Amino acid sequence: MVTEEMATTPKKKADLKVVIIGDMSVGKSTLIQRYLSGKFQDTLSQTIGAAFFLKQWGPYNIAIWDTAGEEKFSGLSSFYCRNARAAIMAYDISERESFDSLYARHLPLLQQGAEEDCLVIAVGTKLDLVTPNTREVTNEEGEKFAYDANPSRFQDGTRTDLRIPFYETSSVTGENVDNVFTYIFKTLLPLDPEGNPIEPNAARKRSPDVVDLENPSNAGNAGKSSKESERLPPQGKKAGCC
Repeated sequence: MVTEEMATTPKKKADLKVVIIGDMSVGKSTLIQRYLSGKFQDTLSQTIGAAFFLKQWGPYNIAIWDTAGEEKFSGLSSFYCRNARAAIMAYDISERESFDSLYARHLPLLQQGAEEDCLVIAVGTKLDLVTPNTREVTNEEGEKFAYDANPSRFQDGTRTDLRIPFYETSSVTGENVDNVFTYIFKTLLPLDPEGNPIEPNAARKRSPDVVDLENPSNAGNAGKSSKESERLPPQGKKAGCC
């Protein structure tokens, strides 16, 4: 079985950079914390700039960046998306505006800095609060966004084997949270049942300056190396739920 434990001896470079972007208060940080800790945390404060996490996937180090959702931080968010090979684009299922802003603001920002073939995962949040009366974004709309945001994987018709990268999640119950990250890792850094790389050179596809684990400032964050549970937002600010 593949284990996903914290790296005890981090390599100098991360093998994969993942960013999570979306409007303020859609639950980006709680999604990450639910995945990393297996618990729901509802007392996280607002993310200022970005926060950095390290996750182990087999022999690989994964750098996960949580970005601020406020529009005034748009320039920073674009900067933190630099060289990302995967992006979780999050929206509140019960808040139409947060979904529309993925098209209007966040996807263009991602495209400015991410890798050309960046894998985009559309993630609806707060599923536990959704009722027929409060739902403002349908499953079909979420799937269509994921399809539109991944033209190199779906629109040319050559990758019919891939599941559409779309999930509706709940950080409270944990529904589909693990599936979001597992989808990313299995797609970009596949492992065999023993946890060995299926594509030994997969990590080499990354840009050489994705993130220096000994000096995360190279990827836009002033600070020292981070472990899975450590957060390193700029200017010493605590990052959080937004």
